Amino acid sequence: MEILKVSALSKPKSVAGALAAVLREKGTAELQAVGAGAVNQAVKAIAITRGFVAPNGIDLVTIPAFAEIQIDGEERTAIKFIVGPR
Repeated sequence: MEILKVSALSKPKSVAGALAAVLREKGTAELQAVGAGAVNQAVKAIAITRGFVAPNGIDLVTIPAFAEIQIDGEERTAIKFIVGPR
């Protein structure tokens, strides 16, 4: 599964375009975000992506979960969003 990392500075429309491309190619994708700002941008991107793929008959479902990831040798807790068709 393709993992897209989202930061607080990510532009939701750009993330949405990348997410839509991955969904069309592979069917499912995972967004990872660390921090409130990054989670906010990820949620906005998922909402925008729904509008991008809806004309193709794809209804998106998102499953949120926690993930432990390494950043600069330090373990951090991220929110991951598994996104795929209903």
